[in-house]
Amino acid sequence: KTLNPQWREQFDFHLYEERGGIIDITVWDKDAGKKDDFIGRCQVDLSTLSKEQTHKLEIPLEEGEGYLVLLVTLTASAAVTISDLSLSSLEDQKEREMILKRYSPMMMFHNMKDVGFLQVKVIRAEALMAADVTGKDLFSFCKSDPFCVVELNNDRLLTHTVYKNLNPEWNKIFTFNIKDIHSVLEVTVYDEDRDRSADFLGKVAIPLLSV
Repeated sequence: KTLNPQWREQFDFHLYEERGGIIDITVWDKDAGKKDDFIGRCQVDLSTLSKEQTHKLEIPLEEGEGYLVLLVTLTASAAVTISDLSLSSLEDQKEREMILKRYSPMMMFHNMKDVGFLQVKVIRAEALMAADVTGKDLFSFCKSDPFCVVELNNDRLLTHTVYKNLNPEWNKIFTFNIKDIHSVLEVTVYDEDRDRSADFLGKVAIPLLSV
């Protein structure tokens, strides 16, 4: 019930190309029980912004009225990564020594936002629910095309899809930077559907304090 909302939400996007990219933003009016109404959209061209500087942007909404106020900062980061299971950094002795030094008691107040990091190995799933039925006769069979989404706060990383398999193996390592020890790691499995949104197959939530 407002035309001047304040969200104060922070989102971390990870760029894998030096030249930046385009961020698309859409604004919607939430309607309970029916389809949400489109209010407007805007774009942020990251290639026009200088690095290591916070930019305050006031961007008019296209196809609508009003504008969005954003704070955008481009900064170097190697905190969030995806790799194959055979390349675990924690098993490298030199890497392990660097990590222990980085989070030693002597460095406790060096960077207050760098609480630590979390490495998650997504190995496999077993006995998943079948979301798709293929065929219309006696030879019909049930399957899923599962992929896994790993989320920590606003960091969201995905595995590849394993097609036609209820016992998929992904063997991926996800590394996250931890900014708040009270965060909750969420791991969700979906069935990929090319013609529509993905089907939910299951989820687990792991508070970091329980690890």
